[in-house]
Amino acid sequence: MSRIAYVNGTYTPLSEAGVSVEDRGFQFADGVYEVVYMYDGRLIDCELHMDRLDRSLGELAIEPPMARAAMLAVMAEVARRNRLREGLIYMQVTRGAAPRNHMFPKAGTRPTFVITMRRAPGFPASADKIAITAITADDQRWARCDIKSVSLLPNILAREAARQVGAGEAILVDREGMVTEGAATSVWMVDQQGKLITRPLSHAILPGCTRAALIGLLAQSNVVFEERAFSLEELRAAREIFVTAATSFVKPVVNLDGVAVGDGKVGQVTGILFDLIAKHVRG
Repeated sequence: MSRIAYVNGTYTPLSEAGVSVEDRGFQFADGVYEVVYMYDGRLIDCELHMDRLDRSLGELAIEPPMARAAMLAVMAEVARRNRLREGLIYMQVTRGAAPRNHMFPKAGTRPTFVITMRRAPGFPASADKIAITAITADDQRWARCDIKSVSLLPNILAREAARQVGAGEAILVDREGMVTEGAATSVWMVDQQGKLITRPLSHAILPGCTRAALIGLLAQSNVVFEERAFSLEELRAAREIFVTAATSFVKPVVNLDGVAVGDGKVGQVTGILFDLIAKHVRG
């Protein structure tokens, strides 16, 4: 069966879908996106993703293409037409098509709105099944990483550098030697005292929806938690490291820059938090 996309009011085979060559997403990366995981027909953390989409659009002064209820209806219809109850739904909104000019186009320019869906591997049976290695890389991104912009070139370069050495993620480090986030994930560590730490929200990192969901679930555990900045040196000394994202859940990092994290196995805290997210996703 052909995959079906939604583009500006029309459902069409993905092979035939397209937007204008003057679309500002293509010309300037002038747009934002969201990725939502669907499990058993349910959109996981959907309100968090929709709130973040609204925030990203507002920060860039892009008009929402439609009301939230209508967006949810379109997402459901894309899933139905693709005959999927589990997979990844991708949404992209740009400032629309207009003659190329660095200034915003005239008022009333219609935003471009695209939704696609693809199959994804089922939710993993255990944290051990998805453990990865990671490298560190300089954070070369712009100063507004809190906006989920489609401008992802530095992230792509970092992920490719990881792939070239067989790693699953690149953990980004700023000019002061402080860890920001992964190329496409939020980064967490467990220090030698067993405390869970992740960086607080700011313009330097994306407000991860899985990050927010996990923080909300911590009350169900005995894990001691702190939001604070931490250095690369601290990360390298961590007992456990893991990353989170809508497509990564709680993914253990067992090796960093060629050196084992802790004993090189999935840690106890990571296992506890993986189980929390698993229950959350499975409802």
